Amino acid sequence: MSTSPHTSTTPAPAAAADLTGRTALVTGAASGIGAAIARALAGQGAHVVAADRDDAGAQAIAEATGGTPWTVDLSDLDAVAAPPVDEIDILVNNAGIQRVSPIEEFDPADFRRIITLMLESPFMLIRAALPHMYAQGWGRIVNISSVHGLRASAYKSAYVTAKHGLEGLSKTTALEGGPHGVTSNCINPAYVNTPLVQHQIADQAKLHGLAEDEVVEKIMLTESSIKRLVEPDEVASLALWLVSAHAGMVTGASYTMDGGWSAR
Repeated sequence: MSTSPHTSTTPAPAAAADLTGRTALVTGAASGIGAAIARALAGQGAHVVAADRDDAGAQAIAEATGGTPWTVDLSDLDAVAAPPVDEIDILVNNAGIQRVSPIEEFDPADFRRIITLMLESPFMLIRAALPHMYAQGWGRIVNISSVHGLRASAYKSAYVTAKHGLEGLSKTTALEGGPHGVTSNCINPAYVNTPLVQHQIADQAKLHGLAEDEVVEKIMLTESSIKRLVEPDEVASLALWLVSAHAGMVTGASYTMDGGWSAR
């Protein structure tokens, strides 16, 4: 049987991300990247569990998306071990904090808090989600890493350490989850226009002896060839693709969205 060179026998692709009937747990969902991802997933039919320690913010996102709020301190590993839903189909590990300080002045308690929130908590949530994902033969895990999961910057020892660890956790999850239909990937943005980044500006200005209005141009964007901050909706668009039908063979990957920073 022959086919015309202009005729494709490949069926048309399914809807990119029909998430009807899926439950998605998004951490750090009250604002910034988490809120954008929650809205994107809900827009494709997912029921979103919006997890955040900011009760009002979690409630607002849940109300806006028709989801469920989960007010939780994600650094409380006992609480994280028992999420409010047993059947998590999509897990987005996004919650994070930052502390900018030289290593010799870095408070060990702050270091431990960042590692707990940004590495141990994702481990606990992945551990809780996998049994259901394995049982149904399908699951999607998206870890919001950073260009700092691939590159280091001075004065961010805890954040860089946590993000590098998250990269390893994501890849290990990909290897174990693959035979069960579960994918695990990282998204690696540069500085995103979020409250977390805005709160860094004063600390960076003090450390580098700059005016606050100089920090974005001279510190945050110096390594990027595209001279602007990443927008939360851009990160959400990539997360939505990673949970879609088109990304079924994508796992163990780290997708940079850094304006060319890591091309150096």
